[in-house]
This record gives sequence, C-alpha cells and structure tokens, in this order.
Amino acid sequence: MTKTLELLQDLIRRESVTPDDAGCQDVLAARLTPLGFTEERLDFADTRNLWLRRGRAKPLFVFLGHTDVVPTGPLNHWASPPFEPTVRDGKLYGRGAADMKGGIAAFITAVERFIAAYPGHRGSIAVLMTSDEEGIATHGVVKVVEVLEARNEKIDWCLVGEPSSDRRIGDVIRVGRRGSLCAKLTVSGIQGHVAYPELAENPIHAFAPALKELTEEIWDRGNRFFPPTSLQVSNIHAGTGAENIIPGSLEALFNLRFCTELDEETIKRRTRAILDKHGFDYELQWRLSGNPFLTEKGPLIDAAHGAIEKVTGYRPKDDTGGGTSDGRFVAPTGAEVIELGPINESIHKINEHIALEDLEILSSIYENVLINLLA
Repeated sequence: MTKTLELLQDLIRRESVTPDDAGCQDVLAARLTPLGFTEERLDFADTRNLWLRRGRAKPLFVFLGHTDVVPTGPLNHWASPPFEPTVRDGKLYGRGAADMKGGIAAFITAVERFIAAYPGHRGSIAVLMTSDEEGIATHGVVKVVEVLEARNEKIDWCLVGEPSSDRRIGDVIRVGRRGSLCAKLTVSGIQGHVAYPELAENPIHAFAPALKELTEEIWDRGNRFFPPTSLQVSNIHAGTGAENIIPGSLEALFNLRFCTELDEETIKRRTRAILDKHGFDYELQWRLSGNPFLTEKGPLIDAAHGAIEKVTGYRPKDDTGGGTSDGRFVAPTGAEVIELGPINESIHKINEHIALEDLEILSSIYENVLINLLA
C-alpha cells in the first residue's frame, strides 16, 4: 500500500460532513509539523481552518483544500459503506475520494517527497485547509484570507486540489471560475378565491412575463476565456396547495453564473430594470457567492503544464468551466490561482471513487509542480 493511498483511507474513515472536520486536519498537521511546518489554527464559528507554513521567504506557494464532504445520500444505494474506504477493480470508493480528500492526500505526500529531496528549497510552502467549502463558505478560506491580508502575508501561487480533470488525470486545469450571484425574489399579491379574480391579485400571473424576459435576456456573449453569463431559476413557490385559492405571494430563487464581462452591480441594476417594467410589488435579496477570477498566464500555469507533460506525456487544456471553489477568495489578493485535481465524474455521487493509478499520478504531478517552482 502506498503512503498516498494509506493517508486517503485514513481521511475517508473520518465522517467530515460539512462543516465537521472530524479530525482530518489533526492528521495533516501531524504529518507536516515534523518537516518544519508551523501550525496555526484559524477557526471561526463552527468551521475549522488550518494554516501550515514552512519558511518565511518569498515566493509563497500554497496548496489549498477542504476536509469537509457532502452528505452521503441513501446509504443503501452505496455498494460499500461511504466512510469505509473500499478498493474494488483498481479504484478506491468512499465519500470524499475525489472531492477532495484524494487531492489532499496526493499533495501531502508530494510535499513530503519534495522536502526530503530539497530540504533547502527556495521560497516557502504552505497548506491551507478548511471544513467549510461544501457548505455556505462564510467562515472558511474567506476568513483566513482576511487574516493573511491584515498581516501582509501574501500568497504568490495557489494550487487548489479540486477535481478538475475530465477524462484522464491532469487533462484539464481550471485557470479561472465564473462568478456566482444568488437572488431571492418575493412578489406580493392579494390572496383570494379563484372565482373572484377581480378581488385578488395573482403574483404568478404578474411575474410570468418578467420571468420570460429574465430567462431570455442576453447578459453578455462571453469572451475567449468564459462562456456567456447564464441565469437559471432553481425554485418557484406560490400558493397554499389548494386549487381554489389565488396565492398572496410568490417566491423565486435564481442564480447567475457570470463571466468577467459583467460585475455584481451591473447584474443587479439590469435585473431590477426588467422587474420594474412589469409594475408588480416585489422584494429582492442578493447573495454574492463569489466574483469571477482568471489566471491567464504566469509561472504557476507554466509549472503545472510542465509537470503534467513530464508525468503523463500529454498537454492539458486550460479551462474555466464548472462551479465555484475557494480559489475565488484567494485570487483577489493578486495571487496566481489554478485548480488541478482528480477526475470529477463521480463527485457528489453515490459510490464516489478515485482510481488508484490516478492517485499516484496526481501526487507525482504535484511534486513536479513544486520542483518546477521552488527547487
């Protein structure tokens, strides 16, 4: 059994459903503090955050990850218990195997090998862990970055071990992510009997034309790095459940995944302009999950490309697809940020897994990224 596989199995056994860390960060600290890493706990509310740093010189390279996982779903649908790591047909099954305890195990063992080979490496290496990525992400990396910025501890390069790969390990590097803006719309009407519509105001009827316009709006046409901005309605609710009552209010949830052609305030202004045209009474609440970010070029991308080509023999694709990650909190500080990790096909699914071969390839890629930047 390899050291990477052994560590991953230990992490999977710990039921760290968000925001619970379940002792995972203690395991990582115990591995790295004997190698000269200084341990710092930066916990906020119910979230555990771990900052491990070796060296004080620049440049500062950071491996970023999260020890929390999503809930398992129905246990009887799993072929083996989700928190009992199980090897079948060359794959390790368990919740978090790909998202993202596999990436964590791979970069911890990569760091161990790199330091053994280059104990006097240039610059500094840090590992940042949170237990609040799969949740609402309000007390995790966003808070740690505030602490680092307040003391002028600047990150130069940040590699997020999220599952970025598509069909084979390392075939895709995320060099940016779209922004995510969530909205909760409440439309007010007047409840009444369906037989007397003149005595009521139906918020569904009032909102329907605006909904059509919102979903048909061309927000932008994207650019060479990002697809066009997309608005998606995730939920609409109105009514009491009775078939003879006109509802008194309607609630709609929608999200915009937006590119660097737009900003938060422009989206809000254009949305209100559409709603205001239709003349109904409404309230609109917004929550910004993260702004878009992009690392277009630089030493980190070059190092990742070189490492992947050396280990696998093929050239990766730079991409900005997918959802959001904690990289969105680091990029605004000026750091180069990429995501490079396991294949994402099974993440958040029943029977989540990672191929044993991929785990070792990924660890080797991470080691070579460090060599390319800090040896």
